[in-house]
Amino acid sequence: MAKQLDLDLVEVAAAANPPVCRIMDFGKYKYEAAQRAKESRRKSSSISVKEMRYRPKIGIGDFDTKTRKVIKFLDEGHKVKVTVAFRGREMQHPELGRKLLDDVIEAVEDHGRVETHARHEGRQMTMVLGPQKQSGKKKKTEDTVTEES
Repeated sequence: MAKQLDLDLVEVAAAANPPVCRIMDFGKYKYEAAQRAKESRRKSSSISVKEMRYRPKIGIGDFDTKTRKVIKFLDEGHKVKVTVAFRGREMQHPELGRKLLDDVIEAVEDHGRVETHARHEGRQMTMVLGPQKQSGKKKKTEDTVTEES
């Protein structure tokens, strides 16, 4: 019957009992499946984790530059792992690392939120920041526009 209609007999569900087959144009079916897969890949977004490393005795200019980069990553929708690396006698002063991480949190509070609080692991102190929710961002910009008008 499929040959008379110039179509193909395609097994749709092999696991079913009895197996389910359908008479269709197999080339068209493959093309549509590829288009659906392509569309689903386009809609999905990959969130990667970026890392920014600080030192306890970082200068103000370097701190500002690195923090601007963290804000850029958060605005792009990435998570950011902020690491403070200690060397030598700096290990005796973990409060410097905590203060530095608190300064980073304060600087990026409009762009991101803390997902994992500061943890001291060996010679490093780390925390993870995540981007703000999109709906919250949109709402803030709308409020700003209405206040200015």
